[in-house]
Amino acid sequence: MNIIDPHLHFFNLQQGDYHWLKPENPPFWPDKAEIYRNLNEQHLQLDSDCKLVGFVHIEAGFDNCQPWREIAWLQSHCSLPFRSVAALDLTLSNHQFKQQLQRLTIYPSVVGIRYILDENALQVLTSANAACNLETLAKQQLSFDLQMPLANIAAVSALAKILDKTIDLDIIIDHAGWPPEAKQPTAQDSICQDWLSGLTTLSKYPRCSIKCSGFEMLNRHYRLAWQADIIEQCVDIFGLKRVMLASNFPLCLFKQSYLNAWQQYLELPRYNKDELSQLCQKNAQRIYKF
Repeated sequence: MNIIDPHLHFFNLQQGDYHWLKPENPPFWPDKAEIYRNLNEQHLQLDSDCKLVGFVHIEAGFDNCQPWREIAWLQSHCSLPFRSVAALDLTLSNHQFKQQLQRLTIYPSVVGIRYILDENALQVLTSANAACNLETLAKQQLSFDLQMPLANIAAVSALAKILDKTIDLDIIIDHAGWPPEAKQPTAQDSICQDWLSGLTTLSKYPRCSIKCSGFEMLNRHYRLAWQADIIEQCVDIFGLKRVMLASNFPLCLFKQSYLNAWQQYLELPRYNKDELSQLCQKNAQRIYKF
């Protein structure tokens, strides 16, 4: 099975800032020290059952003021085919945003940007700058990696209003939109229902796709049955061609090895080999423009 991993991060602690990784700064995870080290494609170890043929590097806080520095570092040392999703502040004035975007698009690996929304999603998405900057991305045929909880109905509604006006914008939802980690999800679980509502709303936009990853960020000891259930719901709602499986390396190491993360995906019982090939390679190849 050939794999394109559409969501991973590398670190160069000597050249980059990585403010969030330093022990004195949040997030204060008790296991954060496990990933506070230099990491690159040499650490992506698989076995004979699967071959990594490419990856998408998602910005990792190398230098958020000069995000092109991270891209320059990646392009100077990566040997596998890859694409880059760069950091870029969505709240900048459109003039500043275009200036930084111009610096980034000099690098051929750049296919999109990410600006983490999470708890600030509604505030950012209702700002005039964000709507204008997302329109700029669409005009330049660049995608936006969306990291926010889809259970935030107000933020999803704000994004939908932008997408109604910016029909050419490619949105890629990170980490399955932070689904609720419930031991026994039921129809009565309001947060679960809000997440499903957000998922359904965004699935109606044909240029919106979703990555299933980051499960360890919700629960270091998540159940495989819950992970499989989330993936199935994403596939049921978005369709097989708009869902990607990803590792979130190195944060996946909080639970398991890189190899085990992919073995779990390849052992999902619902999908045949051709369907797994779409989820593990072909969709990422198309969506991230390899």
